[in-house]
Amino acid sequence: MGGPKLNPYVALAIGVISVSTSAILVKVSAADSGVIAFYRLFFAVLFMVPIFLMKYVHELKNITKKDWLFSIIAGVFLAFHFILWFESLHYTSVTSSTVLVTLQPLFAFVGTFLFFKEKISLKAILCGIAAIVGSVIISWGDLQISGMALFGDFLALLACALVTAYLLFGQNVRKRLSLVTYTTVVYTISAIVLFLYVLVIGEQLYPYPVAEWAYFVLLALVPTLLGHSLFNWSLKWLSTSTISMAILFEPIGASVLAYFLLGEPILFTQVIGGGIVIIGVSLFLLDERKSKAMLRPKGKIMIND
Repeated sequence: MGGPKLNPYVALAIGVISVSTSAILVKVSAADSGVIAFYRLFFAVLFMVPIFLMKYVHELKNITKKDWLFSIIAGVFLAFHFILWFESLHYTSVTSSTVLVTLQPLFAFVGTFLFFKEKISLKAILCGIAAIVGSVIISWGDLQISGMALFGDFLALLACALVTAYLLFGQNVRKRLSLVTYTTVVYTISAIVLFLYVLVIGEQLYPYPVAEWAYFVLLALVPTLLGHSLFNWSLKWLSTSTISMAILFEPIGASVLAYFLLGEPILFTQVIGGGIVIIGVSLFLLDERKSKAMLRPKGKIMIND
């Protein structure tokens, strides 16, 4: 079999840049968080449904009642992850918000320890402590700006916890379904939850200027579909560990874009704290992948920025 037409590392870089645009597009949108989240997933589902109907619809018969229950729970968690993360961007900077959401692997490890009794190595604990110290440095620096920035950091951490819950509930269902089928089902459920949320809260679904509709569509196309598709395509040629490490560069890409496109300053505490978080999570992931390399086959990953 010949090599790929596109260099996998180039695809990986494009994927990182793609997911890095998520926070930027949310920042420039004037719509409410629930509305942005709803249209992001609504348009993503619209783009995915034709492919799903042509190639994957037969997989629906493989979904059990328990799978549906877990998919619904996962969809609810994903919906509120987006709401809280997008809301955090109204209060804190792109840099702080995206770095704190990067703590997701640590939240996941705590979840698997509590619910699945996975062992915690000393190295994993030390890496987790380092990442937490980094997040405290970021929050301390934001507190010097305003209490609202600190509130935004808190919302980002809650969003991180929710996306971890989404992944934990969806992981067993995902193993039995293709990526397209699983994401179509969960994104549809999540979009329905967001639609109901918007109606109950009373957020405005329309009308919006053309620019706003462009932001909604771009959120669906660029970070949601293009970025995730490139990550999963790259898995054919690169290891899961390499992909996971690359995703940690999202906060850096988002910060650079925010600096040049939005004029957001990058604070010294964000550089130091963010660097510690990324290093801590990187070492944690390397330790986790190494310990499980002989037990788990290479598979697809789920990214939800």
